[in-house]
Amino acid sequence: MDTETSQKLEEELWKALKSDRTVMLGINGEDDGHSRPMTAVVEGESGPIGFFTAKSNGAGARLDTTRRAIAALTAKGHDLFASIHGSVSVHHGRAVIDRLWDALIAAWYEGKDDPKLVLPRFDAERAEVWLNESNMLAGVKMLFDSDPKEDYKNNVGEVDLR
Repeated sequence: MDTETSQKLEEELWKALKSDRTVMLGINGEDDGHSRPMTAVVEGESGPIGFFTAKSNGAGARLDTTRRAIAALTAKGHDLFASIHGSVSVHHGRAVIDRLWDALIAAWYEGKDDPKLVLPRFDAERAEVWLNESNMLAGVKMLFDSDPKEDYKNNVGEVDLR
């Protein structure tokens, strides 16, 4: 994959993540092996990614050490899909909570000092990203003897996020 394609995929990934915000987060070493829907809060242009959760929730209950994790993202319009790999640990600083707090998060907790509140931090390392062109467009191209796979090859790839 060329640099231009990699850069395009990375830009589209961060744009979708900031816009759509919901991922399925799976943390290695959890007893039940489930991924859970989590609302992502992206700091800066390219992370880290924060998740507010309760200490009793599977995603927050066993984060006493840094763990490997994977986040799956489907953009609302299904124009992007991504599998994001990295590590997750717990933020302990109140300054981070203050910086990332918003009305959506506030609706779930008794304030920033809620004793059940925990803030996992996901440090993305790499992602496989798929940009999904319209199936209708691919069909039209086929009518004109165009190979839709040629366009698709620049819309998928693994991206280094470090």
